[in-house]
Amino acid sequence: MEKYYKYSEFLKEEFGEKVYKLPISLDLTCPNRDGKCGTGGCIFCSEEGGSHENLDNRLSIKDQLLENKEYIGSRYGAKKFIAYFQSFTNTYMPFFDFKKNIEEVMEVDDIVGISISTRPDSISSEILDYLESIKDKNLITIEYGLQSVNNFTLEKINRGHYLSDFINAVIETKKRGLRVCTHMILNLPWDNMTDVIEGAKILSILGIDEVKLHSLYIVEGTKMGQMYKNNEFSIISKDEYIKRVCYFLAYLKKDIAVQRILSRAPSEVTLFSNWDTSWWKIHDEIISKMDELSLEQGSLYNF
Repeated sequence: MEKYYKYSEFLKEEFGEKVYKLPISLDLTCPNRDGKCGTGGCIFCSEEGGSHENLDNRLSIKDQLLENKEYIGSRYGAKKFIAYFQSFTNTYMPFFDFKKNIEEVMEVDDIVGISISTRPDSISSEILDYLESIKDKNLITIEYGLQSVNNFTLEKINRGHYLSDFINAVIETKKRGLRVCTHMILNLPWDNMTDVIEGAKILSILGIDEVKLHSLYIVEGTKMGQMYKNNEFSIISKDEYIKRVCYFLAYLKKDIAVQRILSRAPSEVTLFSNWDTSWWKIHDEIISKMDELSLEQGSLYNF
């Protein structure tokens, strides 16, 4: 029996077959990098803007999609795809440029959905209204990075926004009938189990459609990397992370699709990643722990 509702299962239900994401990288920045609401970016974020997939943003959007589509399609026999604007803040640009990017995606065959990674303080009514106007042609998902529901933690990691910004963005996005995915990091040093459970409850109450859980990895050359070297914080144990995931899922509504439950990052750029344990082993340990605790997604949700 599955312990949580996998995103892959949602896509199969929606489209009748497997669907794969095709990442897109643009030459962008974020408002907490360029001085609008801060400088330096999130303390855990590398120069790649959260992506380590070696994407070539010198290629056009169409060429990136065609190249990735050929590779994924031939490797997995895939026929349907979601264009994923992945790195940095993909709505942090003039509306004309954003619209042009979306229109370029729609020129590519076999694209059935568009996912847009952004920040809750970098969305506008103009963008949301436009996306609402094309939602019948593609499955549109806005992926909001939140990371934590604790405002103290958001300040520590230099997010440049607060929980209220996220709540407002979600409400406005859902008004237009668009899907929302939320990114959360469950082992930030300043969060505890109460924050984790509160996060699951808030996402459930807001009617989030998808969630992407990240295990914190620490990258060389980042502010957090330097803090880690200076022993300015400690990282919870693998067992504690596993327990946090179990309870997060248990307090999460059953119909919220889970894209992932931990992160992966190349070892050559990280100072810390997944307790030097393979991601699939941790995944299996999470499932075993949920069995041991008699938990499954939504089993403790009672709203």
